[in-house]
Amino acid sequence: MTGRTGRTGRAVVLEEFGAPPVLREFPVPPAPAEGMVLDRLYGGICGTDLHLQQGHLPIPTPLVLGHEGYGTVVELGAGGGRDALGEPLSVGDPVMWASSIACGLCPPCRLHREPTLCRNRRTYGVNRALADGAALSGSWADHIVLQPGTTVVRAAPGVSATAAMALACAGPTVVHALYERRPVRLGETVIVQGSGPVGLAAAAFAQLAGAARVIIVGGPEGRLAAAAAAGIGDLHLDIVGGTDPEAVLSEARAAAGPDGADLVIECAGVPAAVAQGLTLARRGGSYLVIGQYTDAGDTELNPHQIVYRQLDVIGSWAFTGAHLVEYVRLLPALAARFDLESMVTAYPLDNHAEALADVAAGAVLKAVLTG
Repeated sequence: MTGRTGRTGRAVVLEEFGAPPVLREFPVPPAPAEGMVLDRLYGGICGTDLHLQQGHLPIPTPLVLGHEGYGTVVELGAGGGRDALGEPLSVGDPVMWASSIACGLCPPCRLHREPTLCRNRRTYGVNRALADGAALSGSWADHIVLQPGTTVVRAAPGVSATAAMALACAGPTVVHALYERRPVRLGETVIVQGSGPVGLAAAAFAQLAGAARVIIVGGPEGRLAAAAAAGIGDLHLDIVGGTDPEAVLSEARAAAGPDGADLVIECAGVPAAVAQGLTLARRGGSYLVIGQYTDAGDTELNPHQIVYRQLDVIGSWAFTGAHLVEYVRLLPALAARFDLESMVTAYPLDNHAEALADVAAGAVLKAVLTG
């Protein structure tokens, strides 16, 4: 089966919740007007994808998965062909793209200057079902069709695709959180809860921003060792593999100094981490919540800790194309200071089930499917 272009592409499709995704073949359509087609894709596997597979977010199925990626321009549509900075693109250019397109019309977009909260945003690999038109609308594929309005960013010079994919979703997510919600200030002590890609992105950006000390509380131990080997974080404490979480929290508080951390960043995605994190910040400090992206359930916490510590408790949701632009702009500095390549394990599309299993088991830090 071929499209008007004569090409076909393979993609990993979530057909129903709770079932393993399957590899299917689709026609590659011509590039839409003001859009483009990419090939030679790298598609990151995010923790959110595991939740999507289990039906933890209300998304349409079937759809091609993958909301973070890197690819090469293979065809430009009429009237398209410019990147986010207005520079012309050509066939053969490597690019990254923002996963979501905001509508620009709803109250968050039009009135509140919060396009991340757009009520109608269309997200590659999340809510672009096969029935909506172009089937190739996720990065777990060998081709993707980018629609008009997509923020496309020319890849950072001198940074490999693998290194760029290490924090492809986590990086711009943290850019949003640390640029606009609660910046890291020079000389601050920062505790990061969680040692997945979002946690390591938060720790790396905190170091770049001039934090005096960055303490990562996470696990399993292999992830913490990988973070240390990559140069991310100053102290790495395993709260997953130990039998006494309170002892680990006490160690984190002691390492932060007698008053606690200036800023605690939650990136674990585990509801119970929130109550723990509130006790790690100093009085007058800040608690920034990034990791609770999907609804993993309720948790008990002591609100006295918020009042007694006089905490600023701040949430941050997702990112926009502007945050991706900043992530790509900072990639050369990130890659020069941290060994991003070492964080990535690449899998061919045929091995998508193995990659998902490894991510679910915490056996790899960042899994990337290559098409």
